[in-house]
Amino acid sequence: MKRKILESLFVLAVVILFIIPVVSSMSMRSFSSRDNYNIYHHQSDEQQTSWCLQYPYDESSISNGRPPAVINERSALSTGGPMNSSWPMYCHDTHHTGRSPYSTADNPPGILKWIFETHHFSLYGSTVIDSDGIIYTAANDLYAIYPNGTMKWQFALDLRGDSCPAIDSNGTIYVASAYGDHNYIYALYPNGSMKWRYYTGNDIFSSPAIGSDGTIYCGCGQSILALFPNGTLRWQHSTNHVVYSSPAIGDDGTVYCGCHDTYLYALYPNNGTVKWMFKTGDWIRVSPCIADDGTIYCVSTDGYLYAIRENGTMKWRTWVEAGTSPTIGQDGTIYAGWSQLYAVNPVNGSVKWIFNSSGAIQGGTPCNSLDGTIYFGTISGYLIAVNPNGTEQWRAPIGQCESAPAIGEDGTIYIGSMDGNGYGYLNAFGPGEPKKIEIQQPEPGKLYLFGLGMGNTLSGNTVIIGSVKVKVHAYSWNEIESVHFYIDGADQYNITIPPFEWNMNQRYGKLFPLRHTITVTAFYKGGCEWSESIDVMYFHLLKN
Repeated sequence: MKRKILESLFVLAVVILFIIPVVSSMSMRSFSSRDNYNIYHHQSDEQQTSWCLQYPYDESSISNGRPPAVINERSALSTGGPMNSSWPMYCHDTHHTGRSPYSTADNPPGILKWIFETHHFSLYGSTVIDSDGIIYTAANDLYAIYPNGTMKWQFALDLRGDSCPAIDSNGTIYVASAYGDHNYIYALYPNGSMKWRYYTGNDIFSSPAIGSDGTIYCGCGQSILALFPNGTLRWQHSTNHVVYSSPAIGDDGTVYCGCHDTYLYALYPNNGTVKWMFKTGDWIRVSPCIADDGTIYCVSTDGYLYAIRENGTMKWRTWVEAGTSPTIGQDGTIYAGWSQLYAVNPVNGSVKWIFNSSGAIQGGTPCNSLDGTIYFGTISGYLIAVNPNGTEQWRAPIGQCESAPAIGEDGTIYIGSMDGNGYGYLNAFGPGEPKKIEIQQPEPGKLYLFGLGMGNTLSGNTVIIGSVKVKVHAYSWNEIESVHFYIDGADQYNITIPPFEWNMNQRYGKLFPLRHTITVTAFYKGGCEWSESIDVMYFHLLKN
């Protein structure tokens, strides 16, 4: 017994003299990676599909999965067009301006309200919002999410969706799939049940746009197609290369869409015949946008932003690199870029300012609020807010971003992202109480000796000897299902009601090494979650 006590005192002295200066660091994460631990849904993939909405669809009378040919064109059309909501389609409207009618001026800067994980799949597609505030985003499935970050329903796609849904005036949601065995354009009712699906056989990276008569336009394979609202083919125009671009629709109904064959196509809406074709110097991968005066803007991988008149002739062109779809500010300024964000004067194409984003802007298309703030995501992992004069307002880490933001009626900004493991997340920034937690103890840079705080360590690192009570502050705690405490990815303890605390008081693994990661994850009702982590040096003689 005496020998054990002496041994313990000796080891304790070694720890105090030599461990405290050891480098350690605190790492906060605003979203969780499931690479090292798999929690939340403890069922197999087969079990998980049981709570996805999957509805039978009778294709016995349909050749190759296609609906029968339309008989009466007039009866197949509607008069609705896009839904009158805060963000009903890609880049907000049929012109793809990326311009919101709602202000974000009163938003707290860079405050993340909640994160919704899209269940182990990357999120490349963008987000739309209906008139009830329901958010729709596509990853491996199409998700309908309440404004508080909880899931309303989930619909299984043919592998995954890489584009943005669109919503018509009746509430029908249109979404396309890619990388599947068949690939479809789906029409879903607001309750998540399937209205119809149209077989394409090609990966679809284009986002559907809805005309004023309800016609759905979309790029698909080496063509641009138009569907009636009942899911039958109206017309299909063949191109000479793949179409990734999403169609924009002019006030007269003209459909504008880019193609990898280097052309911007202007098609008549009634039959898909060519009105004109404008040639650029390389692929047009991204989507065009249309100004209030009818000018069409498109970006080519030749690095230029083109301004094109309604008759198909060029007004001007300006170098902006190549990457993101162009959008239009509240004052008419054109935003586009790649490694930098360019603000371009619509009158003559002169550059007003250039913002260094410190990361490529690809799918994170710049969109703007009524107060003129421009929001966009970067490949390097940030959502950035830029003032109309080109100065930075704020930036927040979200993970790799390939999605265009959407802005809700209350000013909330919704944007998708991915972590290093390819898991997808929908992030909500804006007003309201967040769904998040904060580790209050242990604090970074502190020494804890048998549960007591002993002040700062010499090197500013976190060191724990004996035990410590891990304390967590939770926002929106009444909506929490459970809070889990992990050591190095292994679940140690969980609790469902406050106070959210756990006494860390045993050795984990071998005596050495002493480095461990404490992670706390809060699981909110409806699928929203938040994780925080801290790296510590931890010493304890006893092991259970």
